[in-house]
Amino acid sequence: MSGAVLGADGLLRCPWGDSTDDYRVYHDTEWGVPVHGDDALFERIALEAFQSGLSWITILRRREGFRAAFAGFEIAEVAQFGPADVERLLQDELIIRNRAKIEATVANARAALELDGGLDPLIWRFAAEPGRPAPSTLADVPAVTPESTALAKELKKQGFRFVGPTTAYALMQACGLVNDHLVDCHAR
Repeated sequence: MSGAVLGADGLLRCPWGDSTDDYRVYHDTEWGVPVHGDDALFERIALEAFQSGLSWITILRRREGFRAAFAGFEIAEVAQFGPADVERLLQDELIIRNRAKIEATVANARAALELDGGLDPLIWRFAAEPGRPAPSTLADVPAVTPESTALAKELKKQGFRFVGPTTAYALMQACGLVNDHLVDCHAR
């Protein structure tokens, strides 16, 4: 597996972060940056669930459609969605029209509302310990960790769906609970 690659702009990046303009912006400005706030984390959980089985670029390019369809990912709003909303979303060409994932997003909003203390403190309890070695190549980046397995287990215990250990680890990477930018990447 490769290490950081030199972009046309002269910056070293994780290889995936230099493959398209969309990825470059996401990599440089968002991926791995700490995310806080229940609604912001709910959005990331939903998007990671929709990504399952698909490429992230597919989700990234439909992100604004998802935000419009799911009321800006405001937990209290999405928790009120009913069967008519699910049917509406199944017709929305700006999102991934997968019934199980749509229903899981609504169920996850309801589960998030029920959390004692909120989603932010629950998720951040599972952040990786500081001082973890930086990966040198993509081969050094795991797909699952003990922390992501524990996070997935806790989310499922709280009623969340589509949150397995791999999805939980992708969430942890995206939201800055771990820093998986390669050691030579400028974003590290």
